[in-house]
Amino acid sequence: MNGRPLVSIIVPSYNQGRFIRRTLESILSQDYRPIEIIVIDGASTDETVAILKEFGSAPELNWVSEKDSGVVEAVNKGFAKARGEIGAIQSSDDFYLPGAISAGVAALSADPQLAFAFGDITKVDADGHELSRTELPGYSLEGVLSLETWIPQPSTFFRMAMAKSLGGWRSSVPYAADTDLWFRMAMQAPATKIPRLMAQRSMHEGQRDGQGARIVRDYGLAIDTLPGLESASAQVRGAARAGKLLMANRYGKKPGELVRAGRLWRAAIAYSPIFSRYPLRDFIPGGPKLRAVVSSWAHQVGLR
Repeated sequence: MNGRPLVSIIVPSYNQGRFIRRTLESILSQDYRPIEIIVIDGASTDETVAILKEFGSAPELNWVSEKDSGVVEAVNKGFAKARGEIGAIQSSDDFYLPGAISAGVAALSADPQLAFAFGDITKVDADGHELSRTELPGYSLEGVLSLETWIPQPSTFFRMAMAKSLGGWRSSVPYAADTDLWFRMAMQAPATKIPRLMAQRSMHEGQRDGQGARIVRDYGLAIDTLPGLESASAQVRGAARAGKLLMANRYGKKPGELVRAGRLWRAAIAYSPIFSRYPLRDFIPGGPKLRAVVSSWAHQVGLR
């Protein structure tokens, strides 16, 4: 890799005029060059195009606004245009923190074997006020597959050549397309967690996270069709099975307590570290309610 590799940042966009100015400013204010910003807008009907025109003096920005079939097509159009050695995909309602690109480039430059590198993020409301921040554990393939950790799209930088060779985002899993690409890259090469805050994720009413059933469906398909998983170690395969069950508990239609506990048991049997990750009460149907009843009884009889 060159000493100062070109970084291509793909920004899929549709009717995010409320946020996209800040997104672009967070990229252009970074302390790293060279960069190219590729905005693929799906013919927005709000103020997005007018805002993009305001950045006409920024030589790093290349944008197009035309109808597409959705975010997967937009991202893949960005891949086709990207010229950089290092890539990133930044949503048009998310934002980089200062030094994020430099940190991503430094991590990938330090180890040529890495497929991607990612850092922590803060979650902010629509007005930019912080809601929470992540403290993700170090990266491992099993940890990602079993949902011990996750790869935040806003804070991830990757080898562009590898992403392109794998075909970019898959249209068959539109509600898990970013995770699916990270999984396919992770099966090819190692990755690393950067120990710093890298980006902000905007939380608002238009989030795709509201599509729980579709997320569970596409996540499951991503695992079921993950190249190389069948020949991986039993531990890795078990982590992947556990992750599917835990994802169903997290995003699926709210299950009954018996179903939720049953999934957790099956996940732990498939991948034993799950047993130490969750408290015992989560493995017992009605566990939290039972604990509350016992606590109340103990208080009444003077044991507490």
